[in-house]
Amino acid sequence: MRSLPITALVAAILVPTTGTAQRGNRDAYAFVGVNVLPMDTPRILADQTVVIRDDRIVEVSSSGRASLPPGARVIDARGKYLIPGLAEMHAHVPTDQQPDLLERVLTLFAVNGVTTIRGMLGHPSHIRLREELAAGTRLGPRLVTSGPSFNANTARTWEAAVAMVIAQKEAGYDFLKIHPGVPRAAFDSVAATAQRLGIRFAGHVPLEVGLERALEARYATIDHIDGFLEALLSPNAPVRPTQPNFGIGLVQYLDESRIPSVARAVAAAGVAVVPTQGFLVGQYGPLPAESLAARPEMRYWPEQQVEQWATAKRAADRQYPATVRARFLELRRRAIAALHSAGATILLGSDAPQLWDVPGFSIHRELRYYVEAGLTPFEALASGTSNVARFFGWEDSGTIAPGKRADLVLLDGNPLQSIANTQSIAGVMLGGRWLDRDRIAELLRTLERSD
Repeated sequence: MRSLPITALVAAILVPTTGTAQRGNRDAYAFVGVNVLPMDTPRILADQTVVIRDDRIVEVSSSGRASLPPGARVIDARGKYLIPGLAEMHAHVPTDQQPDLLERVLTLFAVNGVTTIRGMLGHPSHIRLREELAAGTRLGPRLVTSGPSFNANTARTWEAAVAMVIAQKEAGYDFLKIHPGVPRAAFDSVAATAQRLGIRFAGHVPLEVGLERALEARYATIDHIDGFLEALLSPNAPVRPTQPNFGIGLVQYLDESRIPSVARAVAAAGVAVVPTQGFLVGQYGPLPAESLAARPEMRYWPEQQVEQWATAKRAADRQYPATVRARFLELRRRAIAALHSAGATILLGSDAPQLWDVPGFSIHRELRYYVEAGLTPFEALASGTSNVARFFGWEDSGTIAPGKRADLVLLDGNPLQSIANTQSIAGVMLGGRWLDRDRIAELLRTLERSD
């Protein structure tokens, strides 16, 4: 790796130029001549001036009528497009025991326009990290975090499960993370206690629980579309589901005619879905490990982990024939399409950093998979903006309007014409802190491998 530590460059960015040292450099800004995608409806407001003061949008008006605050930094955004910041709703956040990796992950999210992350494997250090990010004393997205996961080891009995729910609620975690292996009795105790204490739970669907019970229990989100394919298994099939392969070994025994009805059941239950399609495409798709390792963003990820991902990919290729892997991914694509058609809430999430999902970069690929499944570019963008705000009950986020948080991404191209244009980032604003193209490039150079 390059000798200049990322922490030094990030610290330099956080030094304020005009006071407010605790909250960083959040002066007044004005995006002038910009095309705004407010994300309330699929429309573009052309030639607008968007004024930011501190961490809020204070004005959105036609450029000829806007009034700029004295001393505002003017950003010439003519011909560019402004969208709300994106969310990664299935993120994995390193702990403070891996400070360099943590800084890398937060920075990669930020420079890719990810301004909110939902951490799906919490740790006590994430409580403090959440507050540092909110205060602006650390560069990175707003953090919503689970506690440590409920799994076959930690929540084996109902007594242990109840104690975990109570402890995590008292500790201040935002929600509970369910992993595979939780027995049915323990899960039922989790669901009842969580409902009583007013804390949501999300994640995997343990086999003993199953999709029907998960919907009845009102998961906040089912991630990875977990449990969906298993729910299609024919009653007389000679195999039974196993975890954690998300049903890939079942594809020849599934009743595909039930996809629409299962999707309608998810929508009727009000349970949101975080597909993480890119995670599974990376693991089971047709590209070999060598091609995946050659993706440009891999230069920003530790070489040892890329090699581990390649080993896992080669093992998956040996374990499952190409026809099985292709069928599995097609069924998942059809599930996403059916869920969307049924009116289920789709939330943007890629499971970064996991197999081949470099933080931030993977969220743009995930958007493309949603469009390939049948969502319009606007609907795909909504999965990471306005849908997320509604899910959390955040009235000040997810769209562009006066009073909203200044979490914004400036793009060179129109993402409603091509979802690939979300990658044409000209700048990112996180809670009123502006990272222009040059600063983004500087941060990425610091993270780039030297080999």
